[in-house]
Amino acid sequence: MLIIIIAVVVILVGGGAAAWFLLFSGSDSGEAVQTEEVVEEPITSSEAVYVGMPRPFVFNVAGTPRDRLVQIKVQLLVRGTENEAFAKQHVPLIEGTLLRVFSAETAAQLETLQGKDQLRQKSLDEVRKSLEKLTGVPVVEKVLFTGFVMQ
Repeated sequence: MLIIIIAVVVILVGGGAAAWFLLFSGSDSGEAVQTEEVVEEPITSSEAVYVGMPRPFVFNVAGTPRDRLVQIKVQLLVRGTENEAFAKQHVPLIEGTLLRVFSAETAAQLETLQGKDQLRQKSLDEVRKSLEKLTGVPVVEKVLFTGFVMQ
C-alpha cells in the first residue's frame, strides 16, 4: 500500500514539474508567437466563410411502402464578411426556403446520390432567388449538406 502511495506522489510531482516547465519555460518565445497571431490580415471579399444553420432540418417525405423521416444539417458557403452578415441576418428566410424545398422531395429521390445532388442544387437556386430579392446579390455560393439521415 505504501508503494502505491509513493508511486502516485512521484507521478503527480513529475506531472506538475513537466506542466510548469512546458508552460513557463521559454515565455519570451511564447509572447512572440502570440503577437504574430494577433496581427492578421483582414478578410477579403473572396475568402470563403461558412454559415451554419442553427438547427438541423427534420421533415417527412413520402415513400412507397411508408413515409420516411429525414434529418439534414446544412451549412452555407458565402464569400466575404458582408455576405456572411446578410446570411446570418436572414436565417429565418433561408430556413423557410430550405424546408419548403426539402419537403417537396420523395424518399425515392433522396435515396440516390444523384437525387441528393439535385436537391442540393435546387436548394441553392431557391435560396439565391429569395436572398437576391432582398439584397440584390446572390449571397450564397454553395449549400452544403454536412449531415444527412433518412429513416
